[in-house]
Amino acid sequence: METRSPIPRAILIGVQLPGVDDVAHAADIDELGRLVKTLGYEVVGTISQKRDEIDGATVLGKGRLAELAAITGGTGVVGSMAITRKSKARDRFEDADGNKPNATQTEPDPERQPGPEFVIVDHEISPSQARNLERATGAQVLDRTGVIVEIFHRHAHSREAKLQVEIARLKYVSPRLRESPGGGRQQGPGAGESDLELDRRKIRDRLAELKQQLDDIQRDSDQRRSARRDQIRVALVGYTNAGKSSLMRALTSSEVLVEDKLFATLDTTVRALQPEAKPRVLVSDTVGFIKKLPHDLVASFRSTLAEALEASLLLFVVDASDPAYESQLEVSRNVLHEIGADVVPSRLLLNKTDRLSEAGRAALREKHPDAILLSARSPEDVAALRETIIAFFEAAMVDDQLVLPYAKQGLLSNVYENARVLSEDYDTTGRIMKVRGLPGAIARLRRTLAAS
Repeated sequence: METRSPIPRAILIGVQLPGVDDVAHAADIDELGRLVKTLGYEVVGTISQKRDEIDGATVLGKGRLAELAAITGGTGVVGSMAITRKSKARDRFEDADGNKPNATQTEPDPERQPGPEFVIVDHEISPSQARNLERATGAQVLDRTGVIVEIFHRHAHSREAKLQVEIARLKYVSPRLRESPGGGRQQGPGAGESDLELDRRKIRDRLAELKQQLDDIQRDSDQRRSARRDQIRVALVGYTNAGKSSLMRALTSSEVLVEDKLFATLDTTVRALQPEAKPRVLVSDTVGFIKKLPHDLVASFRSTLAEALEASLLLFVVDASDPAYESQLEVSRNVLHEIGADVVPSRLLLNKTDRLSEAGRAALREKHPDAILLSARSPEDVAALRETIIAFFEAAMVDDQLVLPYAKQGLLSNVYENARVLSEDYDTTGRIMKVRGLPGAIARLRRTLAAS
């Protein structure tokens, strides 16, 4: 009979700094718990502390650190008497296949009940802080950035996303590598280097290789986007798990992955609006945002975020049933501002309103009078959103006339894809079409017809 591996257990720790109120701090910890559960770990407890600043050595103060050590079964001592072991970062680096590392590598103590194997910190911490916490608690330590990077690593599917995630992962791992117990100097090639130095050089070489591969793929992606430049594009953007993929599926009648997990979607998906509009409207689903999104991941997902930058319309999807939806919307807008996409026209979609009372929906209408309230599960709401999208572009369209010579009838599909043909007639010069479309699209059609 097949036996399942035990579910790793984790305890969350967070420091509430000045300027962060109780509601915001609780929302951060709750979100960290959801991230940890997305990794497949069980959250067994939380330790929180109000401090003026994060302790530079151990994150928590002495009292809370002792409390944490009592739960994990550690000594609570940061020093040479603690058990020395390989770092979690080294486990990741050496685990080339991306397999989940062992829950713990400390020696078991038969005199006590085993505690949580992981300590998860709701902040980005330094390698020395992680090392000190591991010594004091006997558990493996991950910070919020490490959790997000690990989730991205597991959820990447396309070649491009895998390369992007591996680059971010190696950048995270490199400064956290520590010398293996008994590590010595290399013999032969690389003689004189320690194991740690050799590993870091391997990472630098691997990063250079990955960046070259990613550049090649992104050139192809840029060409594909360039080919779509003449078409109307809508990008769904917003916080992770806000319902973007559900809306994508409903708007385009496509089999897009929909899961109640953070960062279920990492790869950009582009589909045509259904029923298909004339001219055609393309809808793209983008990677979700999150608070404290690691900068390397924002930089790595350049091509994914470029879908938002090059869109004709951004639809900000917000989970209106989440009490922290306003701060989540602010995070999304800040990320888009960082890449320069805040100049793209946008509409606010308050999703999952089926989970709210009528009073709750009325409060949202009053607070966000220009927003669209909907549920991706409601066919009526989705149909109304489709009409809103079409009406947005319709308002900017103009009527014009194109002449397609008989010798160039092969371009007819190009006309139908980029404009709405209102009527057709024929004379000695060719097909005369009255069309309606965006001024830029019609201008490009005229250039195409003249050049062919």
